[in-house]
Amino acid sequence: MPPVIGRPPIRPDELSRRHALQLLAGGAASLAAGCSQPDSNSVARGARTELPYVHMPESLLPGVPQHYATALPLAGYGRGVVVTAFEGRPIKVEGNPRHPASLGATDVFAQAETLSLYDPDRSQAIRVEGEISDWTAFESAFRTHLSEHGTDKGGGLRLLTGRVTSPTLLDQIGNLQKALPDLRWHVYEPTDGAEGEAARAVYGTALRLRPRLGDADTLIAFDADPLGPGPDQVANARALADRRRRDRASARLYSAESALTLTGAFADRRITAHPDAIEAMIAALAAELGASIARPQLSSGAGEFLAAAAKDLKARPDRALVLVGPSLSPASQALGLWINDRLDAPVDAFAPDNLAPQAGTIASLADALRNGDVRTLITLDCNPVATVPGDLGFADLMPRAPFRVHSGLYFDETAAASTWHAPTPHPLESWSDIASPDGAVSLVQPLIRPLWPSWSVHAILASMSGEPDQSDYERLRTAWRGRWGTDGFEARWPKALIDGVVDQDKAPEPVSTPRATLPNWTAPAQALGFVVVYAPDPSVFDGRFANNAWLQECPQPFSKAVWGNAIEMAASDAGRLDIREGDEVEIVAQGRRLSGPVRLANGLAPGVLRITLGYGRTRAGRIGNGLGINAAILRSSASPWITRGAALRRVSGDGRLSPAVAGLYALPGEARKLAPELAPGAALPPPAPKPSFNTPMPTPPGDPYAWAMSIDTDACIGCNACVVACQSENNVPSVGPDQIRMGRNMHWLRIDVYDHGDGQAPRPVFQPVPCMHCETAPCEPVCPVEASVHDHEGLNVQVYNRCVGTRFCESNCPYKVRRFNFFGYADGQEYGDLGDPLVKAANNPNVSVRARGVMEKCTYCVQRISAARRLAERETRLIAEGEVVTACQGACPTQAIRFGNLADPKSAVSVLRHDPRHYTLLEELHTRPRTTYLARVRNARPEGSKA
Repeated sequence: MPPVIGRPPIRPDELSRRHALQLLAGGAASLAAGCSQPDSNSVARGARTELPYVHMPESLLPGVPQHYATALPLAGYGRGVVVTAFEGRPIKVEGNPRHPASLGATDVFAQAETLSLYDPDRSQAIRVEGEISDWTAFESAFRTHLSEHGTDKGGGLRLLTGRVTSPTLLDQIGNLQKALPDLRWHVYEPTDGAEGEAARAVYGTALRLRPRLGDADTLIAFDADPLGPGPDQVANARALADRRRRDRASARLYSAESALTLTGAFADRRITAHPDAIEAMIAALAAELGASIARPQLSSGAGEFLAAAAKDLKARPDRALVLVGPSLSPASQALGLWINDRLDAPVDAFAPDNLAPQAGTIASLADALRNGDVRTLITLDCNPVATVPGDLGFADLMPRAPFRVHSGLYFDETAAASTWHAPTPHPLESWSDIASPDGAVSLVQPLIRPLWPSWSVHAILASMSGEPDQSDYERLRTAWRGRWGTDGFEARWPKALIDGVVDQDKAPEPVSTPRATLPNWTAPAQALGFVVVYAPDPSVFDGRFANNAWLQECPQPFSKAVWGNAIEMAASDAGRLDIREGDEVEIVAQGRRLSGPVRLANGLAPGVLRITLGYGRTRAGRIGNGLGINAAILRSSASPWITRGAALRRVSGDGRLSPAVAGLYALPGEARKLAPELAPGAALPPPAPKPSFNTPMPTPPGDPYAWAMSIDTDACIGCNACVVACQSENNVPSVGPDQIRMGRNMHWLRIDVYDHGDGQAPRPVFQPVPCMHCETAPCEPVCPVEASVHDHEGLNVQVYNRCVGTRFCESNCPYKVRRFNFFGYADGQEYGDLGDPLVKAANNPNVSVRARGVMEKCTYCVQRISAARRLAERETRLIAEGEVVTACQGACPTQAIRFGNLADPKSAVSVLRHDPRHYTLLEELHTRPRTTYLARVRNARPEGSKA
């Protein structure tokens, strides 16, 4: 809680009762103001008064949540969300079903935004040369320095941003460039590929190409990961899952990749291959389709894989699609576009982003800094010092600009290298607009006033261009009034805020493309040493979420590692070099060195090393500092996603490997029934009745509700959105890396990964495991205080205030889904970085916060069931199908999780109980769980094949 302004600090030995009451009153006033609704007329720079309620606003009712549509940015693109707030305090993010980029679902990053909002390590003050200053001094220095550029039309003035899709922000940058013609704007997004260059090589112009995954019967991913973390993950996952549901027999996904990805795990047929071999496969496929290039030699496995894929492509060419990942050469990416054009594949072409005005690259900015052409550098909401490829040496070049301003959420590495740092508001604290990858524009509206004084990016640009002083709210309304016109504006504005999408029926139209030109392609030179490939991290992305404890503790999809990354390598390479997991190794490539621990990975091609982005931070905050290694050191600006010719040597036997909560489980023989696989149209054998020690509990006759859950493993992509959604909804604490090493994970929901293949050619199956809510629950009879009991609707209920911590229930649970509070995790007693009172503002007030010594587990979001029951009782009706949506169900991008009333024979969970793929986990124990599954389907046989 911030101190009372205007009072000198009080030492503990001077604290009297009067002083304590004064501090308490000041803290309560501050909290009330911070949790009040945003005022649309509040000034853009965060100035506000901190007063408690005297008259409560009419729109607020105690205990009644409010829901607001807005958009959250990721890599410059917006994802439509609906945020729940209690009395002006945002506590939960859900997907916006009206938004095409979310379709009612979310990813892990959106779910964790509420914790980032209340992060006490966010920047709270203006700084000059690292020392706290004041806003008046910053504004004076900023305006004085900018006035010097007015005489030379912006010469020596550079603006650096991430990707910009905000129409209002683009207009502001365009107006600034008109006022200062010599100003140069540069864009750098750490997770960008080279799609525009590939399109230019094939079509002669840079285009934004968007494949329609839902319209493809056959999809081949060459080292591409459309289901991986990124702004398109939710939409891509929904498209592929919906396509499978329409006709599983004709939907087939092939994946050839050098490292195991979510797309490879979702594939019907996957092959592990070196990037050079994958490029040869692309060329061979192009030759098969008529390209006048020499057909490369392929290994027997690659040849058989490609023959099957090519047969499917040619069977339905207009419903076939090829994706080529960014780690492959630009020539291979261009060849993939030529193949799609040849097939007449379902791909839409759009005009490129950032139409007005055009921006330079980070490499051109580095050259300008190196040549002394930059006098002023304005960096807006990005962190190039930590993320720019190491060959540019950006950290050493930045000081060459005499005046440097950084605006961002954190006092990060770039802020420390700048003259001035100005905090920006969180997206849930500010007004703006933003476009999704498919061009749909959303208005970004705040749900809470800024917790600390800040300048938005809009305010920074307005100050640079001399715009009239106004709030971001008025600036946004003025911009959209100019686009829509005055007539009807006051009706369209609230509709856009309520829907979360602006003019959805006026999305950008695809443009026609000329016939593709066959690009030049030559086989890559034989790589000496190792090849290093990079990928966005599924937990911290490019590092922007490094200080978020929920994401740091969210297990990686396959290794289940948390709180850091590592250098991943194949077991065959490790055996050849006498390297064990956890050893410290050093990579040397192109004169740059990076040291880190080794983690052995399944599905990784020999000769390939893999490192995820976003770690190795030094100024992320108390939680994110000093974790993992920074892959940006090895990256190069010319080839940011792959480094060739790397040398590797063992340094020591202690690599400080980050902890893991589990791993990839191999399933030999009979054990595969734990996570079964089926061919399309096949059915599981009916379970044979077996004797049991567990005595069935009688079901009360006539009860209208029997809650149950069904999880489709054929739709689950292992993205972990459900895991973080459960944590956010149910106040599940983070425990920190030391407790994880001791096996003390607190997640109520985990995703087990079972492998039907082997280490070199894995066939993973994801299986989310919450509490099973067994009808004959082994945990209930062993509890000496009846803290674990059954309710009349079939829920296995945990009565927290009865629990005395014997942990007998945990010992008796065969599914191991119960979690015990060894310490006061919710209070940050064990993991002190989470003990700040502000973090507790992210808690859901409808869920109890558990204390030390209490057992806890999944409750099927009983608080949501209770809310729906109260509403139904007021309206004298039963709870309708779909009225109760659990947190994990609502977050799932593929709708793999269904929840409902088993007592209703027409409910989805009742119907799925009769699906031929239906099975029960550990059915032989006869615990009769209410959570059941649908088996994974692999459509691996090529059509017409007898194999």
